[in-house]
Amino acid sequence: MAAGYIPYCGPPPVPGSLAWNLDPVLIFALLALAGCHILTIRREPQSDRRMAASLGGWSVVLAALISPLCSLGVALFSARVTQHMIIALIGAPLIAWALPSRRGSTQGVHVLWATGAFALALWFWHMPLPYDATFRSDTVYWAMHLSLFGSALWLARGMLIDAGSRPGQVLLAGLLTTMQMSLLGAVLTFSAHPLFAPQFDTTLSWGLTPLQDQQLGGLIMWVPSGLVLVSYGLWAAARILRRMEARETLPIGE
Repeated sequence: MAAGYIPYCGPPPVPGSLAWNLDPVLIFALLALAGCHILTIRREPQSDRRMAASLGGWSVVLAALISPLCSLGVALFSARVTQHMIIALIGAPLIAWALPSRRGSTQGVHVLWATGAFALALWFWHMPLPYDATFRSDTVYWAMHLSLFGSALWLARGMLIDAGSRPGQVLLAGLLTTMQMSLLGAVLTFSAHPLFAPQFDTTLSWGLTPLQDQQLGGLIMWVPSGLVLVSYGLWAAARILRRMEARETLPIGE
């Protein structure tokens, strides 16, 4: 970390010193986004379920950003990875499902472009130099969160919209996302050297060497996150099959 610079989430904590991030600007912005989202889906089909998903998704994002996980992520790479996975794999899909329905054509969703964007954001921000930069600039820190969240939201929304019209692309997008995330997790897990300088001096008080912390972060990205993606893939496949069966049962001429 740059000498004298305090990261957005505060200085590296030690056990017993974790703190909540009660940034009023952040809290107001997320509450405003959630409120606007709910207002736009009041008259949507399944509005009650959509509002519940919206509240759940924005609550997950808010909790990930203001809870002590924010502070712990300054000291532990594994905590930062956990924060990213919670936002990208839980918060973003819930919000994506609750977005207003598209009318008419689904052209322009481009789920494979979204797959590439999410992969690029994930790999970029978990490389040593970009990762280190997030501890030296609040602007870079928020660029990281916005690009990861935005690309995850785009990917989840694209998979939901394209499930019926382009099932092959949706299944391919899910497979590619699972593969690339698992690969990155494996690279971090099996690395012989710690890669992330901001945590070289902050992990020992938490009972981990920098390499062990990095390996734990890789495992979190690889195993539990991979299982979440597989479960989403199975859900998408089941949804596609139901739509195909419904089309096959339509009377001729409909």
